[in-house]
Amino acid sequence: TLHPKVHGGILARRDLADHVSAMETHGIGPIDLVCINLYPFEETVARPGVTRAEAIEQIDIGGPAMVRSAAKNHAFVTVVTDVAQYARVLADLDAHGGGTSEALRRDLARAAFARTSAYDREIAAYLAGDSDEGAVLDLRLERVEVLRYGENPHQGAGVYRIPGTPAGLVGAEQLHGKGLSFNNLNDAAGAWRLVCDLLRFDGDRAGAAVIKHTNPCGAALAPDVASAVSAAIAGDPLAAYGGILAANVVIDGAAAERIAAPDRFFEVVLAPGYAPEALAVLRERWKNVRLLQVDPARSGEVCSVRTIPGGALVQEVDAAVPVVASWVHAAGPSADAERLTSAGAVWLFAKHLTSNAIAIGGADPERPGVVRLFGAGAGQMDRVASCEIACRKAGPLARGAIAASDAFFPFSDGPTLLVESGVTMLVHPGGSKRDGDTFALCTQRGVTCMTTGMRHFRH
Repeated sequence: TLHPKVHGGILARRDLADHVSAMETHGIGPIDLVCINLYPFEETVARPGVTRAEAIEQIDIGGPAMVRSAAKNHAFVTVVTDVAQYARVLADLDAHGGGTSEALRRDLARAAFARTSAYDREIAAYLAGDSDEGAVLDLRLERVEVLRYGENPHQGAGVYRIPGTPAGLVGAEQLHGKGLSFNNLNDAAGAWRLVCDLLRFDGDRAGAAVIKHTNPCGAALAPDVASAVSAAIAGDPLAAYGGILAANVVIDGAAAERIAAPDRFFEVVLAPGYAPEALAVLRERWKNVRLLQVDPARSGEVCSVRTIPGGALVQEVDAAVPVVASWVHAAGPSADAERLTSAGAVWLFAKHLTSNAIAIGGADPERPGVVRLFGAGAGQMDRVASCEIACRKAGPLARGAIAASDAFFPFSDGPTLLVESGVTMLVHPGGSKRDGDTFALCTQRGVTCMTTGMRHFRH
């Protein structure tokens, strides 16, 4: 791919006589279209445990060279660097009898230079590691859609993608419904993150979640997707109306029937796929419901960025899922493996709530093999208020349930409310100066207390 006959064919200008003559002399044929998928360097270095040798091997040399040659000579050459461009290029080829328009070639050349630039930045960032060079973050975003408005009608907005990263939610295939709004996408992102976490935590069961204003009002793990959907909706049926529903396995006909029940409405449904009968049911039930197909193995999140006046806050994505074997049994009766697995799921529910966050959940008394959210308290300025809301939402289901907190309890007042509501297991990070008060309460009341050693603030 570095041979002169390759680059000569790409770089040759058809309007210059000396170029045409040189091609004839050296037997070089013109190349009109270059389609390159670069070595997957970004995906390789994102893999846990990848070695430096494996990463270096995935640095493409010939690919970027051909891309840059083609982009430079875009007056005559069409350069394709992204699968998302294929449909547009094919349509242009059909429209121009096997050729392409100047406007398309110019646009593709711009995208090609952006792709090689992003590729080189990713390599430089990897090689920089913890050195001072890593203090510079060069993040390029390409707009893929202009939205009607942002969080509110007076705010402009758009959807952007990071070139070279997995498609994630931005690259989801929409199978039905009207266009997505800013708030639809923001809530859908929250729903997708939660069900992907559930998949990584327990891949043997189906996971489902219902999100409202980025917070789960229902979430569940179940032996089948229909049960998971029903259990997630049961978490808070009132709040679920008009929410976003996500599942981490293919939605079948039975699940679709439960989603499309007469008293239910969802703005967006996300899943890795849909059975034909499921699509038929959902399309028949709602004309405008947005049905998205997303690949759970390709999250597309490289980091978390939040703008602040004068700059931005950048952090790693909180991708942690519970490892219950590493938890510390701090007080009260011991718990068996099944109970600990349920506690891990409830702790994940709390992780995806806005701080201060309390989740109450456990084994569903009406659905064998199902663990679900019973009640959630989120976004309160004090943890006691979140405990109060979670207890009220859970109601009688709090008796015998598990309560999880995204951060430690600074005092035992919150745990007291939870225990008095009937909770028999507490899960929290620990680390408060007054942990002893909470441990003493649990010992006195016969409540299991587990500390995770990991906090999950979400602001």
